[in-house]
Amino acid sequence: MTSRRHFLAGLAAAAISPVRGWASVGAPDFLAAGLFPDGSFRLVGLSTSGELVFSVPLPGRGHAAAAHPHKALAVAFARRPGTFAIVVDCATGAQIAQLKATESRHFYGHGTFSADGAYLYVTENDYEAGTGIISVWDAKSFSRLGEFSSGGIGPHDVRLMPDGETLVIANGGIETHPETGRTKLNLPTMAPNLSYLTLSGSIQEQVSLPHELHKNSIRHLAVRRDGLVGFAMQWQGSKSDHPPLLGLHRHGEAPRLLAAPDHEQSMLQGYAGSIAFSADAETIAITCPRGNALHQFDTTSGTFTGAFTVEDVCGLGAGAAGLVFTTGTGAFGTLTGARPAVRTRAECQWDNHLIPTHPSA
Repeated sequence: MTSRRHFLAGLAAAAISPVRGWASVGAPDFLAAGLFPDGSFRLVGLSTSGELVFSVPLPGRGHAAAAHPHKALAVAFARRPGTFAIVVDCATGAQIAQLKATESRHFYGHGTFSADGAYLYVTENDYEAGTGIISVWDAKSFSRLGEFSSGGIGPHDVRLMPDGETLVIANGGIETHPETGRTKLNLPTMAPNLSYLTLSGSIQEQVSLPHELHKNSIRHLAVRRDGLVGFAMQWQGSKSDHPPLLGLHRHGEAPRLLAAPDHEQSMLQGYAGSIAFSADAETIAITCPRGNALHQFDTTSGTFTGAFTVEDVCGLGAGAAGLVFTTGTGAFGTLTGARPAVRTRAECQWDNHLIPTHPSA
């Protein structure tokens, strides 16, 4: 773990550097939230080798983050049903602003910037109305400008498509209310979907699962540079069922659902935590902390290509030559061949996601 002295030295160097973008903080490749031994929740910048580049405190447990496309600036989102999001100057560690969900709303832990960095789009729950919302924020003042429907219930993840003009949203289909905690209120009628929306909120396309999979909550997204969307799911049905937890979709086509052989699929316990394309974009993978499992597939054929055992694995991203992962035990590792390898181990518990500071697949 980077020492306080080295961290402060890095901040001093950044202060005199004329570079204002991500290079000013040592060009971290990923953002991750974590719980540290002193009880603090923090947003951390990580290099592709797993070294800590910066570390800044959060007021509560984080989930995911959004990296500004040009500036060394990130927004760390509270874990659902949290109501805060912290804007951090990653070059100084200073908190620039705090976003607060409006009355009768909470955040879902995810957001994304527009291609020019002028706007921030955030998934929200209007829990009194039981509908999903995308809120729009000015990325200079971080004032709330407006909102539009997410196209469904329970919008969890949101990503900007490569055209820079379209949002893809994982509407998980699950209705919740803070008064009942994380209890799922509509399992018999839940209807997850992928929604493609313009930046002004007009629906371009919506994709639903077959009826027998209507309890497969679409949760997390990965987007390839050519517009192929990967989505990870979490099954809310019978524990004896082992449905596909990974899907691929391209505009105008039916989704492709991918699954491992039943024995391997059952190890996932109906739960996919994170999803990512590999560095060469030929592989897509999902993680399962409940089953200590990482599964990967060929993106062209959809063929299952490997199951790997990694304790409490969840965070996942594209590495220099394959995939990288983080775990709840503090490990940062790589998967570039036949087996995963732990590269570093921090004294912390990494949370669910590794967020790239620049596109790679």
